[in-house]
Amino acid sequence: MSEAVTAEPRRERLASLDALRGFDMFWIMGADAIGGVAASMTEGKQGWARIVAEHLEHVPWEGFRFYDLIFPLFVFIAGVSLVFSLEKTVARHGRAWAFGRLLLRATALYVLGVLYYGGVAEGWDQVRWMGVLQRIAISYLGAGLCYLLFGLRGCVGAWVALLVGYWAAMTFVPVPGVGAGNFEEGKNLANWIDSRWLPGRKWDGDHDPEGLLSNLPAIGTCLMGVLAGGWMRRPPEGRGLGKASGLVVAGVVLLGLGWGWAWQFPVIKKLWTSSYVLVAGGWSCLLLAAFHGVVDVRGWAGWCRPFTWVGLNPIAVYLSAQLVSYDSLARRLVGGPVQAMLEGWMPHLGELGVAGVGIGLGFVLAWGLNRQRIYLRL
Repeated sequence: MSEAVTAEPRRERLASLDALRGFDMFWIMGADAIGGVAASMTEGKQGWARIVAEHLEHVPWEGFRFYDLIFPLFVFIAGVSLVFSLEKTVARHGRAWAFGRLLLRATALYVLGVLYYGGVAEGWDQVRWMGVLQRIAISYLGAGLCYLLFGLRGCVGAWVALLVGYWAAMTFVPVPGVGAGNFEEGKNLANWIDSRWLPGRKWDGDHDPEGLLSNLPAIGTCLMGVLAGGWMRRPPEGRGLGKASGLVVAGVVLLGLGWGWAWQFPVIKKLWTSSYVLVAGGWSCLLLAAFHGVVDVRGWAGWCRPFTWVGLNPIAVYLSAQLVSYDSLARRLVGGPVQAMLEGWMPHLGELGVAGVGIGLGFVLAWGLNRQRIYLRL
């Protein structure tokens, strides 16, 4: 169940976590549009501009770019937040209440995900049962149950079991007509299970990038956030950058393990491979360390205030993009003659301006909600 909270967010919230969530949402709000324009602007060219443009687009299959970090970073942040929220709920209402609230929030988020992709408007056979919000809900529920039942040490064991178990299944379980250990699109175990057992509409034909089996390592991504959240909840030791330093070490180790594992189990976002979990988790730890060190420890928070507005209302901003097309509204504001004028100054500058205004509208919404102290929670 969603609820609008009109009180100001509690002071014990990590400002860096809200800012990092808003930074992540910034790319969800319109990086695909910016990436498309940037790709057009640098087509046929080489150099840093082309590299930047490529990193604003997903890798077609195997590999890792900046834009491939955005989704797992959000799942990771959900895990960090989960530790703080569950601890407060248990302290105030008890463990049974925490279990119920966890289930209720995950169910509400899952239902919102189904509705976001159209619900049952085009019939049951066109319902997208697995999607972005649905994956966040499943990951949140799995990691939350593990934390409540087994604590942080149990989460470590579950994280290892999920990643190793997924690797073993994908590597050693044969796919009919293909065999075992094939990670090509349409020829791997995860895609085969989707084609046989996932009902409704699938994003990539007969399989889905947020498919059934790959929910297991996605829970592992959220568990990494839980472990990072447990680290962040520790009392401060020594100089203020101690926690950030620990996150940096963890991030570097995870990146090394991930790229080492990739020699056998490639980094593939659409399969959420175990190596992909480690690489994305490594970068997530490094980003959390950077934001924590700058915002929480040093107190330099003014530069990220727009990100914080978005980070306090991520669900509202995300769902509003489905209800109101920011791109269409932006074209009404700066399209037509304004866009043509910008194109006269520089090719593709008009499209870039429309994309920028579209993102800006999302920031305006977040600013307005924050100004009225309205925070949509699930």
